[in-house]
Amino acid sequence: MNSQTWSDRGSASLWLLGVGLAVLLFAGAVAAAGSVLVAKHRAQAAADLGALAGAVRAGEGHSAACDRAGQIVAANGGRLVECRLDGLDVVIGVEIAAASLGRAVGPARAWARAGPVRG
Repeated sequence: MNSQTWSDRGSASLWLLGVGLAVLLFAGAVAAAGSVLVAKHRAQAAADLGALAGAVRAGEGHSAACDRAGQIVAANGGRLVECRLDGLDVVIGVEIAAASLGRAVGPARAWARAGPVRG
């Protein structure tokens, strides 16, 4: 065998390992992005439902409205980070932690506002 053949020996294995690693890193990035996207949608749903539930109790005051909003948000796996009344409108902020690899990005946050219909 010539010297060129000996120096190339095993290079296909290294290329295969490199490509395999790149595929795994790409799959991990896609999984993390998917986890963050799902958490964002869950946070928005929890915020919307919590704001609606709080708006039902807005006439009873800040405490009753925010307590009810917090219960609904917690039931949907979120954490109430902001709650305020703006007239009869309830404005809330929610955060939900992303799963697995998405945790590196931090929690997903969403805000919602609900109140009576204005004509």
